[in-house]
Amino acid sequence: MANLIVYYSRKGENYWAGDIKVIEKGNTERVAEFVQQAVGGDLFELETVRTYDASYMTCIEEAKEELRAKARPELKALPQSLDAYDTIFLGYPNWWGTCPMCVFTFLESFDLAGKRIVPFCTNEGSGLGHSERDIVKACPGATVDPGLSVIGSQAAQSQSRVAAWAKQHA
Repeated sequence: MANLIVYYSRKGENYWAGDIKVIEKGNTERVAEFVQQAVGGDLFELETVRTYDASYMTCIEEAKEELRAKARPELKALPQSLDAYDTIFLGYPNWWGTCPMCVFTFLESFDLAGKRIVPFCTNEGSGLGHSERDIVKACPGATVDPGLSVIGSQAAQSQSRVAAWAKQHA
């Protein structure tokens, strides 16, 4: 059985070590690529149909509204099937203490019973928040491994740490 690395990541304006910075590649995308390099598998980026505002401050307000509404933003695409995968590495930024709502769109689109979900999260100090508990609730019958928290502004330098963690969960 193979690994699937599914992630949602934000490019452009991001919160970065106490400031706002424009980044060309999202922090979570970087970590997802490190996971793939360490353990192999297929990479799948979650993309919403409606894009979030380019302004980071506006984007986080949009994310807060989605959280309050328990929204499930439409995704541009989903994997056709998860049958070939027993382990799903799941990457996301910490938005308001949990995963962006589009991650739940993905999770709730499949029966994940019997699958192993391995979460990883980028943030600037808020860790995984309550995202692991939220993933457990969204994935009845799945096993959710302890997640990895990576400081987003340090993501580009996290390859060895990410690789060691991913190999423990592959």
